[in-house]
Amino acid sequence: MLQEPSQILGRLFFVIQLILWNLATQGSQSAALIKPKSTIHFTKMKLVKSFPLFLALFLLTTFAKAQTASTGTLNDLSFLEGHWLGTYNGGPIEAGWTGPAGNNIMGYIRMIKDDKPALYEVFAFEQSEKGPIARVKHFKPGLIALEEKNVSDTYNFIEAKKNQALFEKDDVSVRIIYERRSQNQLVIQRGKMEDNKWVFADLFIFNRIP
Repeated sequence: MLQEPSQILGRLFFVIQLILWNLATQGSQSAALIKPKSTIHFTKMKLVKSFPLFLALFLLTTFAKAQTASTGTLNDLSFLEGHWLGTYNGGPIEAGWTGPAGNNIMGYIRMIKDDKPALYEVFAFEQSEKGPIARVKHFKPGLIALEEKNVSDTYNFIEAKKNQALFEKDDVSVRIIYERRSQNQLVIQRGKMEDNKWVFADLFIFNRIP
């Protein structure tokens, strides 16, 4: 089972505390036994015993830097910007996203079936301390909300690569990949857990509208 970053960080702090306590205990015992002529030997011994502490601090620093790097920003989603058109369920599907500004990106999807509106989706990507958060609300024709007034589908940022970002739904039931496969093609993939691994399939395929 994957551990949350906070759990790993807590374990690292616990290990460092144990090492410090052990070094302090051994150091005080060794100091009482070693004669003054053994100062050089005692110093070497302290350095050897301090190595686990240095290693733990190095791992903690590396982990903290890795967490900062993996947090993600709205700039990781800037590839979404533009006007896009595709086909879904026998009808056209149109989408558009703004560029990052004011700690948010706004977007929409419009689905049409038999030359009539079928579904509207409104997106808001907002920056948080843990990375971008995607909030989505769905509306039927007549702008009738499918979710409760103060409720939206919420997806949390997992990771980003060049022209690609991965999100996971709050209830961990679904993962979504936004990917710009070329300058003029944007794809949204939906993933679900199968045999203890995430399996993704293309959901929407868009081409850029000039």
